Amino acid sequence: MKLYGVTGWKNAGKTGLMERLVAEFTARGLRVSTLKHAHHSFDVDHPGKDSRRHREAGAQQVLLSSATRWALMSELRGATEPTLEDLLQRLDPVDLVLVEGWKRDAHPKVEAWRAETGHPLIAPGDPTIRAIASDTPVELPGRAQFHLDDTAAIADFIAQELAL
Repeated sequence: MKLYGVTGWKNAGKTGLMERLVAEFTARGLRVSTLKHAHHSFDVDHPGKDSRRHREAGAQQVLLSSATRWALMSELRGATEPTLEDLLQRLDPVDLVLVEGWKRDAHPKVEAWRAETGHPLIAPGDPTIRAIASDTPVELPGRAQFHLDDTAAIADFIAQELAL
């Protein structure tokens, strides 16, 4: 599986770019999966639902299945958070895995950046960031640069980088 990341600070446009890239690559006929890192506790289960009750009772894993989808939830219960590599091994094979977050891992990335957030660019200190997708021009020699909304051009760049 080929892997490419979208990274950046909060409110930089990462999720919107991810959404557009998934749509763009799937329209090109590729099978795409995504991984999203959260820096906080999150829940995909609703109070009172059977699967939630199973987790709250202490189940290590709960697999929920229907005719349209299935989901596997694993509780860490104090164990170390799995690495990106560990999580990738749990995915079904696809043509491309797009990763949102994991800004310090070694896979190639495009940085989403908006001037209005006030955060500095991550790219100057990170050679794994191969391109910048921004709402304003950025002075950073040696890195490809795209408008944040130019999804097709960003997808073309990623496809070229990964020989898709």
